[in-house]
Amino acid sequence: MAPLLKDELDIVIPTIRNLDFLEVWRPFFQPYHLIIVQDGDPTRTVMVPEGFDYELYNRNDINRILGPKASCISFKDSACRCFGYMVSKKKYVYTIDDDCFVAKDPTGKDIDALAKHIQNLLCPSTPLFFNTLYDPYQEGADFVRGYPFSLREGVPTAVSHGLWLNIPDYDAPTQLVKPRERNGRYVDAVMTIPKGSLFPMCGMNLAFDRELIGPAMYFGLMGDGQPIGRYDDMWAGWCVKVICDHLGLGVKTGLPYIWHSKASNPFVNLKKEYKGIFWQEDIIPFFQAAKLTKECDTVQKCYISLSQQVKEKLGKIDPYFVKLADAMVTWIEAWDMLNSKDSKEADANGSKPKGK
Repeated sequence: MAPLLKDELDIVIPTIRNLDFLEVWRPFFQPYHLIIVQDGDPTRTVMVPEGFDYELYNRNDINRILGPKASCISFKDSACRCFGYMVSKKKYVYTIDDDCFVAKDPTGKDIDALAKHIQNLLCPSTPLFFNTLYDPYQEGADFVRGYPFSLREGVPTAVSHGLWLNIPDYDAPTQLVKPRERNGRYVDAVMTIPKGSLFPMCGMNLAFDRELIGPAMYFGLMGDGQPIGRYDDMWAGWCVKVICDHLGLGVKTGLPYIWHSKASNPFVNLKKEYKGIFWQEDIIPFFQAAKLTKECDTVQKCYISLSQQVKEKLGKIDPYFVKLADAMVTWIEAWDMLNSKDSKEADANGSKPKGK
């Protein structure tokens, strides 16, 4: 049997190192196309195991392809991965970090994380009314008594947010006070995040419908030359959730798990995060109060409207947010430039970077 969505899904991986970790994923990833975004020194050669179909982009490629608009793509930060979302031509994207490995379920069986994400994306979400048996579309579940029949059709799922065993996705202060904590708890559940609720999105095990929500999956300006890091996926998650709520789309979280193998240095992380730790106390109320009008009927229009609100309201906190708002607009311009009909035809005629 052919792998699910074999020709409709790209796997995006940001990296600064050789991709030996792909060996453990070979049974699950090899049928799919990989888009590798190399961060850091573009002259360094990244080794990819034999037998994978991939494109590899480094900073020189990003600058060549986007020109002046390359300024919206972060450097020396995993936020660079969103360039892979932009150049993908597939309907779905799965993104994973290179320190994540195959996890096992409680029976000891390897978890096919990608297959589970695909299942999540292909089933509806229920953001308008919570089902106490979690996802009613999972095998062995259904809608509980009292669930309105008018809402049981659900809405299209735009995002599948997976979790992690072993090293939890903690911020630096929590890492410092719980340096030995490991997550060994496997919870067999998927749930839809309710409309109106934000969530901290982690980019290390994430899948989404690129056609439904792709232009909002911008991981912001982080890393080199910026006053903040490690808020890239969270920024995208806040924007995505506000837009999903407005457009009637769903976000699922829970299964599948991956095995997160390496805890990053909490002191290094604290240096990257400390402004964000203060700023998030204003950022989160901002997103909770953000309004999109009925004229915002596409993801791009929603995102441009959010960028204007970021500039107007968060720009008062720090000039960084004015710069970020401008980058949000540049990102949409670059997205539309690469995803126009003419661009797709040029790509079909062979304008791709090195790869196999």
